[in-house]
Amino acid sequence: MQSRQIDFSKGSIRKNVWQVAAPMLAAQILNLLYNIVDRIYIGMLPEEGAYALAGLGLCFPVITFITAFANLFGLGGAPLFGIQRGRGDMDEAGRIMGTSFVMLILTGLILTGAGLVFHKPLLYLFGASDQTYRYAGDYMVIYLIGTVFVMIALGMNPFINGQGFARTGMLTVLLGALTNIVLDPVFIFIFGMGVKGAALATILSQFLSALWVLWFLTGPKAELTLKKENLRLSLPRVKRILALGSSSFFMSCTDSMVQVACNKMLYLFGGDIYVSVMSVISSIRQIAQTPVMAVTDGVSPVISYNYGAGNNKRVKEAIRLITWVSIVYTTAVWLLLFVFPGFFIGIFNRDALLMEKAIPSLHIYFFGFFMMALQFAGQSVFKALNKAKHAVFFSLLRKAIIVVPLTLLLPYIGGLGTTGVFLAEPISNVIGGTACFVTMLRVVLPELKEREKTGPA
Repeated sequence: MQSRQIDFSKGSIRKNVWQVAAPMLAAQILNLLYNIVDRIYIGMLPEEGAYALAGLGLCFPVITFITAFANLFGLGGAPLFGIQRGRGDMDEAGRIMGTSFVMLILTGLILTGAGLVFHKPLLYLFGASDQTYRYAGDYMVIYLIGTVFVMIALGMNPFINGQGFARTGMLTVLLGALTNIVLDPVFIFIFGMGVKGAALATILSQFLSALWVLWFLTGPKAELTLKKENLRLSLPRVKRILALGSSSFFMSCTDSMVQVACNKMLYLFGGDIYVSVMSVISSIRQIAQTPVMAVTDGVSPVISYNYGAGNNKRVKEAIRLITWVSIVYTTAVWLLLFVFPGFFIGIFNRDALLMEKAIPSLHIYFFGFFMMALQFAGQSVFKALNKAKHAVFFSLLRKAIIVVPLTLLLPYIGGLGTTGVFLAEPISNVIGGTACFVTMLRVVLPELKEREKTGPA
């Protein structure tokens, strides 16, 4: 597979987006395999599968938190990088990439140390019992050792995609995912390592992905490479990256908050079995939203580049495309999950009690999924156009301001119990998605119209 560079200034927008989104879709589906394959194999462990799955679910908030920092500097720097490329300022684009890389390494080292010291009280805080902690702790300690690899692989890959090398970006994830698929059953079953084997397979896979990223970004094929002179921290540049990356950061952090709140309330009102149910539903959600996130990620570098180049007509065309694709896809997924819930739950575990609890919970949780299309579309446009304040606000609105309070309150209202936990998600989808998309239309479209008259700022 050749590393062919895409020119975002030419050809149809649909073709540009598809050229980036198709490899990203393949990459994100493969990226799911890091944790999804772990959960599938762990769920197959004889007699202890359901509890081991619950233990793995308790690790999600920590893993999500690490991902949040990778997104903070990767998805914060990449749009700025793309805008500067569109303006032809390659020197500044290189400095932005170098700054992001240094911050990823430093943050990864800090997270590793803090995680190893505090992981036990955190897991109990997140809803672990003595029965589930032994699985969660075993997985978490090994995973934390590979934090720097995760930061490099996830955080620097957007700079490969941002240069138009979408296929190379896909290969970053392909390398790690295939390694994980091969090593998982070997470590878990053949070597009898259980959840420790799943964690070891994951960090070795991320190590290979990180090596691939560094090889490409320091080699001759990249348009812009990591250079020593750019590996210096500049406070104004760091602030710009933090401002834009805060949207993705808070989105991931609030995901972590939601997972913690859900696990705590489900354990309180339903016990360990409902923590397992949420682990399965979270896995299904990841699968369901991956394609639409690939398209929104695919449209982001196209929008950023054309915005920087002053091609406002192409920016508007890209916004229309992402909106309709998101709406059609999320509606189709919602219908599939409503009609065939048992099939998707059974991918992870076929325990009769878990299936009994999970089917009605899944119906409730995904009821408003089609409204997430508006959140996906609006959020991707705000990030691509460097609308940091709007992106951050709507990241916080849906999860921190709506979902978490509802998750903590609804179970106590009218005896809803665990049903109240699952109701919080569709309510937030309707309110948050609508608010984000309507605001995007009212803010972005008038600005693009004005730019057509006066030219880019």
